[in-house]
Amino acid sequence: MSEQKQIAIVGGGIAGLTAAYYLQKEINEHQLPYKIKLIEANNELGGKIRTVKKDGYMIERGPDSFLKRKQSAARLVKEVGLENDLVGNGTGGSFILVNNKLHRMPSGSFMGIPTEVRPFLFSSLFSTKGKLRAAYDFVLPRGEQISDQSLGKFFRRRFGDELVENLIEPLLSGIYAGDIDDLSLMATFPNFYRLEQEHKSLVKGLQATMPKKKKTKGPKPSMFYSLKNGLQSLVEAVEAELTEGVVTKNTTVDHIERKENHYHLLLGNGEVYKADAVVLATPFFATNRILSQYDFMDPLKEMKATSVANVALAFDASAIKKDIDGTGFVVSRNSDYRITACTWTHKKWPETTAPKGKALLRCYVGRPGDEGVVDLSDEEIVDIALKDLNKTMNITEKPEFSVVTRWKNAMPQYSVGHKERIDKVTEQIKENLPGVYLAGGSYRGIGIPDCIDQGEAAVASVLDYLKS
Repeated sequence: MSEQKQIAIVGGGIAGLTAAYYLQKEINEHQLPYKIKLIEANNELGGKIRTVKKDGYMIERGPDSFLKRKQSAARLVKEVGLENDLVGNGTGGSFILVNNKLHRMPSGSFMGIPTEVRPFLFSSLFSTKGKLRAAYDFVLPRGEQISDQSLGKFFRRRFGDELVENLIEPLLSGIYAGDIDDLSLMATFPNFYRLEQEHKSLVKGLQATMPKKKKTKGPKPSMFYSLKNGLQSLVEAVEAELTEGVVTKNTTVDHIERKENHYHLLLGNGEVYKADAVVLATPFFATNRILSQYDFMDPLKEMKATSVANVALAFDASAIKKDIDGTGFVVSRNSDYRITACTWTHKKWPETTAPKGKALLRCYVGRPGDEGVVDLSDEEIVDIALKDLNKTMNITEKPEFSVVTRWKNAMPQYSVGHKERIDKVTEQIKENLPGVYLAGGSYRGIGIPDCIDQGEAAVASVLDYLKS
C-alpha cells in the first residue's frame, strides 16, 4: 500500500459534511490509503441548518425543507439511517399578498409561470390589462441569444411588469433573497432560457415539457421533505457517521499555500496541516481570503451577499381570530410591508412543529433595500412582524414566545454573469491549484440538494485526482 494521502475539507456546512461522509465511505469500501480532515471555524456543523426545540414546538432557524424531486438529499438521509423520519409538507393553499389582500396562488403554474391559462384568466391577482400583456408570451419572438441576463429583464419581456411583480418576483426573490433585476438567469433558471429558444413561448414550452399531472382523489402530493426531528438531525446523523478525529471545530483556515506536490493549510491556531487534496466548502468571501494571493480569484470579489432575518412566533390557536386555510403567503414588492413572506408552519408541517391547539408562524424580513432591518433588536423585529400580520390576520394576543434569527451577509447573490465567473475561477483553480475543488451555496446552487450535489461532485473529483 502506498503512502497515506491527506484530504482536507474546509467548511462543515452540508456540502462539506457530504464530502466528508462520501469520501469516508469510498475509503472504507475500497481500502484506499487516504485520510480525511474536516476543519470548521464554528463550534458546530451544519452551516445554516439549525433546529430549535422549545415547549413542544420545533423551529427551523434556516431552511425548513428540501425538494423531493432533487433526490440527493433524500438519498443522504437514507444513507445515515433516517429514512423513516422523512415527512412531507402539508398541501393546503398558498397565497400572494398584493394591495393588502391575500390572493390564492393560481393553480397550474411553475415558479409563477402559467402552464394552464384558465386559472390565470380568472385570478384576482391581475388586472385585465395585466392579463392581456402576459398573453404576449404566445406571440413574442424568442429573445436574442446572449450569454446571460437578469431574471427580471427576461420575465418582464415575456409577461410584462404586473405578472412579474405580483407573482414571479415574490416567489423567486423568496428563494434567493435577492433582487430579480440583478439575479442571473443562467445561474438560477437556465431551463427557462432554453425553453424560450426552443419553443418561443415559455407557456407553450412548459406545457410541452412538464410531466402530465395524474388526476388523483384526495390531497395533492407534497413537493417537499423535512425530518420529524428537524433538519439538524441530518447534520447530527452525518457527523455521527464520521470517524472520531475527522472533525476539527473552532478552527479557521487563514491561508493555503501550494508546495511542490501538496498544500499547506495555515490554521488560525498557528498549526500547519499538510494536504494532498482540498475541498473548499466555504462561502465565496472566505474562499477568496484563503486564496487571496492568486489574482485569478478576483472574480469572486464581484460577488455580493445579502442579509435576512426570520422570526418564529408561537401562539395558542385561539389567538388567531382570522385563520386562513393554507400554508403561507409571499408578499409583492409593491406592498407596504416589511415582511417578505410568512409560513403558517403548524399547517405546513402539521405532524412535527407545534403542539395540538397551538400555532407557529414564521415571518421573513429583509427585502432588497431594507436589509438594515436585520440590525434591529429582537423586540423591534417581532413588532414589525406582528404589525404586518395584523393587516391580514386578526391576532388578539402577544406570542407565547418568539425566536429571532439573523443571517448577516449570508445569502450569496448570483448576479448576472455568475455562472461565467464561477466557470472561469474553477478553470483557473484546475490549472494552477490541481487537487483543490469548490463546493457550497456560493457556487452552483443554494438549496440543500444543490449543496449535497456539489459535495458529491467534489468527492468524485478528489478521488479521480488522487488516483491519477
